Amino acid sequence: MIDPFGRTISYLRVSVTDRCDFRCVYCMAEDMTFLPKAEILSLEELDRLCSTFVGLGVRKLRLTGGEPLVRKNIMSLIRSLGRHLDSGALEELTITTNGSQLAKYAQELAEIGVRRVNVSLDTLDPEKFAAITRWGKLDKVMDGLAAAKDAGLDVKINAVALKGVNEDEFDDLIAWCGRDGYDLTLIETMPMGDITGDRTDQYLPLSMVRSRLKDRWTLTDIDYSTGGPARYMRIEETGRRLGFITPLTHNFCESCNRVRLTCTGTLYMCLGQEDAADLRPVLRSSESDEPLIAAIHEAIDRKPKGHDFVIDRRHNRPAVSRHMSVTGG
Repeated sequence: MIDPFGRTISYLRVSVTDRCDFRCVYCMAEDMTFLPKAEILSLEELDRLCSTFVGLGVRKLRLTGGEPLVRKNIMSLIRSLGRHLDSGALEELTITTNGSQLAKYAQELAEIGVRRVNVSLDTLDPEKFAAITRWGKLDKVMDGLAAAKDAGLDVKINAVALKGVNEDEFDDLIAWCGRDGYDLTLIETMPMGDITGDRTDQYLPLSMVRSRLKDRWTLTDIDYSTGGPARYMRIEETGRRLGFITPLTHNFCESCNRVRLTCTGTLYMCLGQEDAADLRPVLRSSESDEPLIAAIHEAIDRKPKGHDFVIDRRHNRPAVSRHMSVTGG
């Protein structure tokens, strides 16, 4: 799959559910209305869709949510997708999670062939964690991280940089990740979906964060990529990697190799654009994969050059109306 700008599409991110057991303040409203179950693809349909993409050249598959591990019987889907690792068709099967269910599933994930997980964790302060996630408990996530480590999974911590919330904690996060053997990626808040509160109050430019970090840490640019949008550096004092995802201060679209599939079967060619292809009716109308393959190619041919993320300070509205939990974090 090659888009109109010559980029090979080899990375698919799949939201297996829009539901989550947290209500993070930058991701969703506390009183979220979730999709009706009838609109959600079955696990078998998700398997068929993912497998079709693998057949078209996807080499990296990331399952997201919402919180992917809260979906009922999710491990049956992950076990089934593991066959593509065994065949060599898929290089990597990974998960992005809030960590709340890792204590339960980490060992099984490792046995299936998952080698690393991304865990969203914005603070090491239990009270602040409860405030950010609204419903989350930090000790449960820490138990999950310990289980992942015991299972041999590589862990990358994802932290959203929030002005006035966790901007005084990045040194502590770096030191903690160094001690426990985790890489860390800092992420600018993205203007997606209506949330409670003002996004302009949350936005913290990572260019400013990086400048502050240099006062304490020796940061060395490195030629490393996971196939995602992060730009990585090595922290010489800890030996770990530090990534920056900067959709607002730096457009990372020139090397974009990914598309996103929602739990309803909607394919978004760009996280920051509204254009999408509804694959669900095609999937359900034919047992043959040929119409599905044709629909996927037609969608890839519309992939835009880049996103249009911007914080709208005048109207206090998101650049993209859908929530991140719908698209896949």
